[in-house]
Amino acid sequence: MKKWEGSAAVCLNQHGQFLMVLQGKPEEEKKWSIPSGELESGETPEQCCIREVYEETGYHVEIKEKLFVKQTSDGPYEVTVHYFLTDLKGGTPVIHDPDGLIYEIGWKSAGVIRHLDLSFPEDREILLQLSETCSFNQDG
Repeated sequence: MKKWEGSAAVCLNQHGQFLMVLQGKPEEEKKWSIPSGELESGETPEQCCIREVYEETGYHVEIKEKLFVKQTSDGPYEVTVHYFLTDLKGGTPVIHDPDGLIYEIGWKSAGVIRHLDLSFPEDREILLQLSETCSFNQDG
């Protein structure tokens, strides 16, 4: 089985909204996701997380803590995704995605996330739990 490894960023603003991107291949239905992507050669999961947020959203973040690692399979791939809680440090919402798979950037509340069409539906419960437990007195 082939291996795919990447990182995902959970980023909350001071209003308790999550940084999300509308994504998908041109021929697919577009769905929402937290910023995420594949590790590049020589990159740590932390570096991947920070780079993917910038490429997909234009925002600069720093890692606050590692949340967990999701292991799953997708067709011929064994998938490992490192999830990080991040702090927003600046930037402007601009899509720099070299893959051309991001169509919109948005901040979504837990109430909205309950009903969004997500690329990874298993993330919904994780995000809703985090919205209840994270402090919104973050800088940025």
